[in-house]
Formats: sequence, structure tokens, C-alpha cells
Amino acid sequence: MRKLCFSFLILFILSACSQGENIDATEDEIPSTQTVEIPGKIFTSEKQNSVIDEEEMKLSIKTYLDSHDELDNASYPFQEIIDEEKELNKNELEKLAKITKLTKENDENFSNYILNNTLPEGYQEESERISQYITAYNELLSELDEILSNFTDDINKEIFSKINIESIMNKSDVVNGREQKKIEEFLDKKNIKTKAFGRDH
Repeated sequence: MRKLCFSFLILFILSACSQGENIDATEDEIPSTQTVEIPGKIFTSEKQNSVIDEEEMKLSIKTYLDSHDELDNASYPFQEIIDEEKELNKNELEKLAKITKLTKENDENFSNYILNNTLPEGYQEESERISQYITAYNELLSELDEILSNFTDDINKEIFSKINIESIMNKSDVVNGREQKKIEEFLDKKNIKTKAFGRDH
């Protein structure tokens, strides 16, 4: 989830810097968009009004988080191009649109699953926390990318007037280190191994 930290850093710099300042940031080497493969699996379930046992619930959480991590990593090279104010070609736009669509479906499918079924004891609250965290994370990234895509070297009031601070702050109430720690502790407690949060161990 390195992209979120980078976007928050840029947003902080935009709000704190005076006009004309230049900030250099060192980024990890970004993979080429040509080598990006669109993940073929997201979380899906047709279950409604069912009682979910613990084994299935653990697998569902793992599938949802692994899919999120793969989609997040796949979108990263495209988001970097947008953040650098460069244009995506037709093939890149199609790939990014597919990744974005799968991301939304992944979030919606998992949210519907945990809200419309009976989960094992001790899983409802934490599953909702996970769903809200990841969904808010994805929405926040989308909003920040939109802000950065309109960014120019001239920092002015017009840029800041387009920033929905209230929306961003509301999401930051969900997407923060405190909530992430609670999720990680839950995953460790239930021995759920996932690529997300570096918990694949």
C-alpha cells in the first residue's frame, strides 16, 4: 500500500509548501505498464442468507485481501504515469479501466457477502472493518489521483478549491495506522495469511 503513503505525502506537501518550491522525492523503480498483467481472480460469492463457517470465512477474507493487493500493485504503474502528468495510451487506458472495474467489484462483492450472510462468532465486526478500510483506501486513492492529475507547477487557490477536504478527512478516519494495526492483529489471531499488509507468512 505504498501508493497511499506517497499520495498523502504529496497532499501534505501541496498544503504546506509556498509557491515555487521544488521537492524531490525518490521512488522505487516502477514496473513498465507493458509487463502489467491484470489479475484474473477477485472475490465473488452467490451466497445470500447463509451461515458461513469459520474455514470458509478465513478463505473469503484471504481471497478478498489477496485480490485487493494484486489489483493495487497492477494499478500502481499507471497511477504513477498519471501523477507525473503524462498521458496513457489506448492500451494503457483499457488496462487501467479493467483494473478499476475489478477493484470496485471486489469491494462490492465482499461487502455484500459479509452484510447478507451470518458470519462466525467474532468475525462480523472485524470483517466490516476490513471491508471499510480497503474500500475507503481505494476511494481515497481515486480522489487523490484526480487531484494530482490536475496539478501543475503553479500552486494556487484554484487547485485547493477543487479538493474535497471533508471527504478526504472522513476516509482518513478509516484509513490510518490505528485501524491497520487492528486488522493486522485480527489476521494474526485468526492465522489468516494474505499478501496484503505484508501478512503472507
